[in-house]
Amino acid sequence: MRAMRLLAEDIRRLRKSNGLTLAGLSQKLGRSVGWLSQVERGISLPTLADLRLLAGHFRVPVSFFFQPVQEDRQDLPGVVRLGAGRNLKVESPGVSRELVSPDLGGSFSMTRTVIDPGACWSRPADRRGEDAGQILVGRVEFTHAGGQNLLEVGDSFTVNEGEASWRNLDAIPATVLWISAPAGC
Repeated sequence: MRAMRLLAEDIRRLRKSNGLTLAGLSQKLGRSVGWLSQVERGISLPTLADLRLLAGHFRVPVSFFFQPVQEDRQDLPGVVRLGAGRNLKVESPGVSRELVSPDLGGSFSMTRTVIDPGACWSRPADRRGEDAGQILVGRVEFTHAGGQNLLEVGDSFTVNEGEASWRNLDAIPATVLWISAPAGC
């Protein structure tokens, strides 16, 4: 079944994009390496409770694992159509994120982040890797390394260490195209 194979691939890609071994993730989940290996190969189907554990660990909503399978188009591999991305879990009220790269299995991932008026989003200080982005709609205040800049449509930024934050200063939602390397949420 295609949906089970896609679920297995998603779990494996999430694990690998977070730099975890089968043993490392299975220990964090309290499950055996054999069970996780079977799930990643599409031999065993995880329960809803298992998917909740995985979603919590990888900071994605459980719905991430239940995205509709698009079979009506014959797109090339790697194509993600507008509106067909996966929603990602966000801890900040007024912020939504959509995975617009096909998956988390490559060396980077892309998300479309929408920040409502007055809302703020932060990059945790312990995030490993580099993040970059470009403002597509609106204006955001970018704070990093003790300084601030006002970023407008077309402006871009990079962050490779430390905490950073973005706050929407406009009366309309701001949209940021986000690239993270290595791939991850």
